[in-house]
Amino acid sequence: MKGIITVIGKDRVGIIAKVCTLLSEKNINILDISQTIVQDFFNMMMIVDLSNSVEGFGKCEDDLKDLGDAIGVVIKLQREEIFNSMHRI
Repeated sequence: MKGIITVIGKDRVGIIAKVCTLLSEKNINILDISQTIVQDFFNMMMIVDLSNSVEGFGKCEDDLKDLGDAIGVVIKLQREEIFNSMHRI
C-alpha cells in the first residue's frame, strides 16, 4: 500500500529529519520526496510504501499528526488511491 504525506509550515531546522526518523521507526519506506522553501514556508510531499509498516494506517496517520503538532507544522497522510481519486481531472 502506498501513501502520500504532505508537510506544510514555517521552515525550521530538523523537519525532514524528524519526519524521516518517525517513518524509519515504523518501517515505512520513502519512494519519492520533494521539498521546497518559499519565503520561509516549508512544503514537502512524499510518496511512501506502507506495506511493511509495523503499525496500521490509522496509527501512522495519528502519529504523523502528533509529530506535526509537536514541531509546528501540518502533516497529513493519505492513501494513494484516495489522493489520486480526489485529484483526477
